[in-house]
Amino acid sequence: MSKMIAYCGLVCSSCPTFIATRDDDDEARAKTAAMYSKKFGLEMKPEDINCEGCKSEGGVLIGYCHSCGVRKCCRERDLENCAECGDGPCQTLERFHKFSPEAKAMYEKLASG
Repeated sequence: MSKMIAYCGLVCSSCPTFIATRDDDDEARAKTAAMYSKKFGLEMKPEDINCEGCKSEGGVLIGYCHSCGVRKCCRERDLENCAECGDGPCQTLERFHKFSPEAKAMYEKLASG
């Protein structure tokens, strides 16, 4: 399978939530929920760990992706990712990249060509 890269630069296909969903792996869901709960101070349960990637059409998304401003903007502008945007990087993307250096690194790779 090729990489599924989110609008922001996250590699969805490498995300533990995506992998647990793809593999229908309840043990991986439990481990991922525990990791996210600790890392982000959230109370996540294994049943919260379901996502088919932010570019999936009508697919299952983890909670945040439903309200993600980066996702919404790219979908409205019909962009493959933020690197295609002539207005960026915007403040929304920069805020997200502070949270996710991995997404920032991929975004920069995509933007450079």
